[in-house]
Amino acid sequence: MADGQLTAAGPPTTSAARVALRIGLIYLAARALTTTLLLIAAQLSGAGSRMGEGADLGDVVVAWDGQWYWYLAETGYPTELPRTESGQVGENAWAFMPLFAYLAKFVGMPFGHWAVGAFLVSFLAGYAASVVLYHLLRLRLDDTAATWAVVFFASAPLAALFQVGYAESLNLLWLFLALWCVMRRRYAWLYALVPLMAFTRPGVLAFSLFLALFGLWRWFRRDHEPLPAREIVHIVALGLLAAVAGFAWQVLAGWVTGEQGAYLATELAWRRNWLPGDAAFFPFEGFVSAAAFWFGTMWHLPPVLGYVVLAAAVLAVAAALLFVPQVKRLGVEVRLWSASYLVYLLLVFFPQSSIFRLLVPLSPLWGAVAAPRSLAWRIGVLMACVAGQWWWIYNMYAMGDTAWRVP
Repeated sequence: MADGQLTAAGPPTTSAARVALRIGLIYLAARALTTTLLLIAAQLSGAGSRMGEGADLGDVVVAWDGQWYWYLAETGYPTELPRTESGQVGENAWAFMPLFAYLAKFVGMPFGHWAVGAFLVSFLAGYAASVVLYHLLRLRLDDTAATWAVVFFASAPLAALFQVGYAESLNLLWLFLALWCVMRRRYAWLYALVPLMAFTRPGVLAFSLFLALFGLWRWFRRDHEPLPAREIVHIVALGLLAAVAGFAWQVLAGWVTGEQGAYLATELAWRRNWLPGDAAFFPFEGFVSAAAFWFGTMWHLPPVLGYVVLAAAVLAVAAALLFVPQVKRLGVEVRLWSASYLVYLLLVFFPQSSIFRLLVPLSPLWGAVAAPRSLAWRIGVLMACVAGQWWWIYNMYAMGDTAWRVP
């Protein structure tokens, strides 16, 4: 069967146990490499770095946002928002969703420390996400390409997220399962997966947009693939559920604290680390402000150049999703998800060093990178992944001493 061809019965199947074992060996090898890099970073950590002198792997797990999740698991959410000396809302736990923090606490209870639970949840969720990613991509790619995509995913520049106290691994598991369900038209599972995504990490509103676009695509393609009424009901209901779930946290934060804009004010507290003063939010403002900030304030270049680069980047990404053959082979679901998520980021995010981490939900696109059959290409991509992984670990963990070294 040629790459990307999908029969009515689905692609040729390999034993689920054999796939799980193969992906497990790949994942363990990648985690061994990441552990080595993290150990080196901990040894290089000095007095001026984020973790300080004498750091170990435990310090890595709870570094950066890991501290916030740990703090959240132990103290819960504040009923009164903290204030800065100027009276603005300060950084607080409402910026972080509860599922990962409390699940890590539960898993870590037998070991006596939240960090152990956080490591295990991230590690195991990362493995499960790798297995699901293989099956997701196997619907469109051959076995070899899907396997190489998992190799790249497990060894990617931000693969350390599979071993630290961040919610990304768990969120990727729910996301890949949700995309697989849409690709297989198994919508019932999404009624559980959508809330799980919503309370693991921000971003489920992007999934609502994805379902809206997917529903439109199914409608206009109904002559090629029948669109029964029950599927229309599922798509509409799930899109609405994702939208409600996406705003639920803002409502909950406002209800508990008594301040209607508690969540938004909390998120803007982090932005003041970059743009001091009274931060405001409106759609697309983050990227527009960041273009002037990075090119003008930080790099001392004409701010207009930032706007030009931003526009060119948007057009280039759109063209890739629309026209690049390797991307098109992944199927309309992966392409629509990628477009929806990128639009979501453009709407709400202020780009800074954590932009690399926020791009991780685009990981199904590793299938496009793995599609070329050249072994030299695939080995070259793997080497680039490992080099990028060390660059990220070194800067974010061994150093972490300046504005652009924040994961």
